[in-house]
Amino acid sequence: MANKIPRVPVREQDPKVRAHNFSEVCYGYDDAEAALEASRCLNCKNPRCVQGCPVNVKIPAFISHIVSGDIGGAARVISEDSSLPAICGRVCPQETQCEGQCILGVKGEPVAIGKLERYVADWSRKNDVRFSDKAPSNGRKVAVVGSGPSGLACATDLARLGYDVTVFEVLHKAGGVLQYGIPEFRLPKDEVVASEIENVKALGVRIETDVVVGRTVTVDALLGDEKFDAVFIGSGAGLPKFMGIPGENLNGVFSANEFLTRNNLMKAYDSEYDTPIYVGRRVAVVGGGNVAMDAARTALRLGAEVSVVYRRTEKELPARAEEVHHAREEGIEFRMLTNPVEVLSDEKGWVRGLRCIRMELGEPDASGRRKPVPVHGSEFDLEADVVIMSLGTSPNPLIAHTTSGLDVDRHGCIVADESGMTSKPFVYAGGDAVTGAATVILAMGAGRKAAAAIHEKLSDK
Repeated sequence: MANKIPRVPVREQDPKVRAHNFSEVCYGYDDAEAALEASRCLNCKNPRCVQGCPVNVKIPAFISHIVSGDIGGAARVISEDSSLPAICGRVCPQETQCEGQCILGVKGEPVAIGKLERYVADWSRKNDVRFSDKAPSNGRKVAVVGSGPSGLACATDLARLGYDVTVFEVLHKAGGVLQYGIPEFRLPKDEVVASEIENVKALGVRIETDVVVGRTVTVDALLGDEKFDAVFIGSGAGLPKFMGIPGENLNGVFSANEFLTRNNLMKAYDSEYDTPIYVGRRVAVVGGGNVAMDAARTALRLGAEVSVVYRRTEKELPARAEEVHHAREEGIEFRMLTNPVEVLSDEKGWVRGLRCIRMELGEPDASGRRKPVPVHGSEFDLEADVVIMSLGTSPNPLIAHTTSGLDVDRHGCIVADESGMTSKPFVYAGGDAVTGAATVILAMGAGRKAAAAIHEKLSDK
């Protein structure tokens, strides 16, 4: 029976080798491996995996096409719901979403849905398969602020419905967090991200870069002078948070956002680019999420010894298990139940270390996790030349401050309902700009919901 077939492992670079390069860690499935893994799918009548996918990809349907050898058919099925399959197949937390709902996972290992999605998307890219079917123009114009996952998903759905869509991106390259936030060894930029964006542009979507909405043009102006019928705000959450401890302004302290942007978008890791970044001999990364893993693994590849400092235990780490596993394989040290209290300075104002205190878990806090409390008298110093703070991000307040009638909450996130509708007529929002930092696929789901709501609204106009 299909469910007796063991999950097909995916081939990866050797940890000792990949720790010194920025090539992609995972090689993905070949044709035979993909066919065998696809054959494990039970093709459930009530597919819980689809319910677990924020964009509701028809998972059993695309997998059945792989089984029959019709990879183009599989690609078409995925394209109906996802505009970024090669990206989602690489970076989505499938273990808590689609794969987390797979019935095979109850007593064994779930189908490797993410790896199969990646296989189909990579096959499409290599065979130049694109799906640009769309409805005739309906004469309506929609502006999308931000070319990250939510903006691209919203733009794709609206373009297919016949809208004239223009995406405004603040940076010089489209992709948002896909460009600046996720390292090359997890998500190749020139090969994968660029190709996915070309698929969106093939639908007629225009992307204007170097446009700072709130400075170059405002949302009010887009609806007024620029005569857009609606605006979707998918500007993400790029404002880093800090601890507020002494020494955070020293030379050698980075936010993870800045550190990864310098490496990913400005290619600090590439000797052909004149944009190096200092890591010294030892780096301490504060935080335990996926971004912290990305920063730690990047610093390691730049030549530093790296420690991840996290105030809870490994059980509470919010990062994907796969990312933590890869980091450990590559030689990154984890200092659990440890919290910084001060960044230490040398005589020249540069980082020389991190003063920490040991923690223990107390009663659960509002998040449901046991609250870490300091152990009195347990302070110690951790040697470090660079400290990277990876404590989350919040939305940049510029758009909210320059848009009339747009409500935000106490965290600076735009207030929007389930459909993405905001307090300002004909303005919708989704993704990290609404929820705070979350995942690529959740942002895409929000973009799709907003596209449907915009279409409904403008169809009645």
